[in-house]
Amino acid sequence: MRVIRSVTEMQVFAFEARKADRILALVPTMGYLHAGHLSLVKIARAKSDVLVVSIFVNPTQFGQDEDLDRYPRNFERDKQACVRAGVDVVFCPDSEQMYDRGHSVVVEETSLSRSLCGASRPGHFRGVATVVAKLFNITLPHLAVFGQKDAQQVRVIQKMVRDLNFPVKILVGPTVRDRDGLATSSRNSLLTPEQRQCALCLYDSLKLAMKLHGEGSRHSDDIKKHMMDVIARESAVDVDYVEIVDADTFEPIGETRNSALAVVAANVGPARLIDNVILGNGDEQPVL
Repeated sequence: MRVIRSVTEMQVFAFEARKADRILALVPTMGYLHAGHLSLVKIARAKSDVLVVSIFVNPTQFGQDEDLDRYPRNFERDKQACVRAGVDVVFCPDSEQMYDRGHSVVVEETSLSRSLCGASRPGHFRGVATVVAKLFNITLPHLAVFGQKDAQQVRVIQKMVRDLNFPVKILVGPTVRDRDGLATSSRNSLLTPEQRQCALCLYDSLKLAMKLHGEGSRHSDDIKKHMMDVIARESAVDVDYVEIVDADTFEPIGETRNSALAVVAANVGPARLIDNVILGNGDEQPVL
């Protein structure tokens, strides 16, 4: 496996692979790899000749008071995980490689990114779209794989790819959960055992939304009230939002339907956690 830290070296490698008619896949990550990341790597490995995993904690998607400095990092651990998963290249630039001092151009989606995480974290999706656009231009992938857990992010990227005509196919892998049901996340490592136990109420609320929808409930406000009741049992969970949205527009909907998304976000101790399920379709089959 090759480790590349230079933008120029990565571009040269990608150009040469494309000239040889090899299919390139990219799995963008911020590192501290877990089972969710590795499930995306597995999807990408099966569909490519050359698999690139990027590891870059992107500063432009963090707000001033967010957890950039606390975000978990362990490059050697990540490198070994990539070797075991059959990754061909780990691209791990530093901030100076990705954003020089004169950096002033950004990519901003202005519709899908207004609500939910976009409302709670101003500038977050601008940072996401900008860094992913840069990664696409640096690694030149034919396809890239993202996770259903980050559903709003995926839609923003899909919209960017469509509107700006990036020649990249976006694939979406299902949410991976630990045995207790908590969606895998690098931020889970920041939780104490007690905080992790509290965080389980988020998935419990989503499972209840699926159950109520499956039993015929269609009023979003009623379902959200029951979800909030579940989360309210844990005083350590600071809710950001509980919502039911259209999976395409991410706008709230009054009446639920199959393939709508129930979405939650909350702060538990030092960690901001997000999760979602697809109503009427289970939470294992991405619809994005």
